[in-house]
Amino acid sequence: MAMQNEPQVVEVDHEGKPRRFVFVLMDNFTMLCFAAAVESLRIANRTAGKELYTWSIISEDGGEANCSNGCTFRVDGDLSELDRDDTIMLCGGVDVQKATTKRTLNWIRRESRRGVTIAGLCTAGYTMARAGLLDGKKATIHWENQDSFAEEFEEVELTKSVFVVDGNRITTAGGTASIDLMIKLIADDHGEDLANAVADILIYSSIRTDQDTQRLSIPTRIGVRHPKLSRVIQMMEQNIEDPISPAILAKDVGMSTRQLERLFRRYLSRSPKRYYMELRLQKARNLLMQTDMTVINVALACGFASPSHFSKCYRSHYDTTPYRERGSHAARLSV
Repeated sequence: MAMQNEPQVVEVDHEGKPRRFVFVLMDNFTMLCFAAAVESLRIANRTAGKELYTWSIISEDGGEANCSNGCTFRVDGDLSELDRDDTIMLCGGVDVQKATTKRTLNWIRRESRRGVTIAGLCTAGYTMARAGLLDGKKATIHWENQDSFAEEFEEVELTKSVFVVDGNRITTAGGTASIDLMIKLIADDHGEDLANAVADILIYSSIRTDQDTQRLSIPTRIGVRHPKLSRVIQMMEQNIEDPISPAILAKDVGMSTRQLERLFRRYLSRSPKRYYMELRLQKARNLLMQTDMTVINVALACGFASPSHFSKCYRSHYDTTPYRERGSHAARLSV
């Protein structure tokens, strides 16, 4: 006989109508960021033993919404006028530039003028920035989109945080960051006891705050715990546009250039110069596929003095030219 677990009810003082969230499923949205958010709300209601939250799911035209993993969702409606107390949750994902349509931009601008709180999950921070809603505000976006976002929206104070709440503008880095955000919102609305109970049911033992960064630490990413190596890589990542010479990098961590060379060869099987080049080319590829920057501007943003040198290095690493990379990416988007 199947057993049904009964939740331990957390007492919550609540009067008035439930808070409503409106999830906007943009084309190719990421399922995880949406599911993590809506499940947090469902569990909050179940744990409190009362309806603290309601939600609806909409798309731009009211038709079915396609997820980046191929699943299709039926929705409750289209981009209609909302109540001022509603919270909009824009759910972004793959190719958010294409999904950011004029109709969506006009709608969120109108709702923002009416005072509605707007959140961008995963890559939907891009949509908010395109609408001008993040000018002069702190924000975050998935780390894969950070380079292109920083180049396009200089008026936004971009952070590497898991999520950011700046007034009635909210952004997350994607994935499980939705859980961290919703736990904070639940705590703000109804207290830490309920928020912690929701996290416990989700088996989410490490709740992150807006002070936590989204990427793994450098030692974890490279699989090596060597403080001087980590420091050099950090300096490389922070100085892509104006690369630092290996001699200066070595001096800054108290090593000789030869010692730095041996360190990289031992742990990363490549020279410091090669590793640095790969970081710069990775950023260049992100900019080519996520922005409309010219190839020469991409080259300059990644520390290359000339387009010809950039093209030569790019082709050597990716087996294609920057122009062909951009062309093939544009062709995929148009399909």
